[in-house]
Amino acid sequence: MIRLGSLAGYPFEGPRTLAGWIPPHSAAVFAIMTRLDPEKKPQQFAVIYVGHAQDMSNEGFPFKHIDAASWIRRAGDRFNLHICTYEVPGGLPSHRIQITQELVAIYRPSCNSIQYDQEWKDEWIGEYSAPTTGPLTTDRDPSA
Repeated sequence: MIRLGSLAGYPFEGPRTLAGWIPPHSAAVFAIMTRLDPEKKPQQFAVIYVGHAQDMSNEGFPFKHIDAASWIRRAGDRFNLHICTYEVPGGLPSHRIQITQELVAIYRPSCNSIQYDQEWKDEWIGEYSAPTTGPLTTDRDPSA
């Protein structure tokens, strides 16, 4: 298991080598990863693509997915590709989309053609100010 995402993250199964992996007949969010330095740091991965599917077995895994060629180019070798999956408990398609967009905003995967920003705009939540931003104590007269 690997945790991806902000704060505590989402518990993804894997990473597993993509070559030879058999996708389940289930809905999930998935992350395609590669090892940047397999010899010196074999447990360090980089997220290069994030997606979601209603049925993972219909996505063309391992290498017939529409973006598989870009994954192989980025990884340098099809055997340097790994997959992690997260079956969202009770999740709807909207939940999978939200998680996918969050992960794309965090990791900025190079093989995703659409990128998302991780920011808030004033018009979304309105401006906010509080009277608690002043000093915690007041000046005291040392002679008193």
